[in-house]
Amino acid sequence: MSSKNVVLFGPPGAGKGTQAAKLKEYLDVPHISTGDMFRDNIKNQTELGKTAQSYSSQGKLVPDEVTIAMVKDRLGRDDVKDGFLLDGFPRSVPQAEALEKILAELSTQLDHVINIAVDDEEVRSRLAKRASIEGRADDADPAIIQNRIDTYKSQSEPCLDYYRPKNNVRDIDGIGSVDEIFVRIKKVFE
Repeated sequence: MSSKNVVLFGPPGAGKGTQAAKLKEYLDVPHISTGDMFRDNIKNQTELGKTAQSYSSQGKLVPDEVTIAMVKDRLGRDDVKDGFLLDGFPRSVPQAEALEKILAELSTQLDHVINIAVDDEEVRSRLAKRASIEGRADDADPAIIQNRIDTYKSQSEPCLDYYRPKNNVRDIDGIGSVDEIFVRIKKVFE
């Protein structure tokens, strides 16, 4: 199997969480979700957690430097020496640049940027379905869904352009069953 330092990309509703759970087992690497990192740091009342909570409790986005510091701390742990699966980071080109610096300091590199490609109409359909199944209010409001799509396109999608010259972006067709999509992702590592 090829190298296993992986970033998972895709618009909201692309199935990143579902595929991350399968990919974590397949690669036998830690799944590092920024959402989980925030919750863990806040729960354990770390300095970074207290800082993050001070922003999130006001409904503000946690600044890049706090998120980057959490990612740096997490990637410095022993369990990632054989690889990692990052989900939810980077979300912007400055975060992608910061990740590159962190990995250089750790004498490693990013091997694959797996982009689960799904068009806007499919995103809307999946989020509406998820809202009805999971009762997620943020997935039910068309204006919020459009805002999330727009934010992804303006902030996160440019990361793909940042990574493309490095020849590590793997575009995966995100339409199909969970298993069909996972078969496509596994081919990256074969």
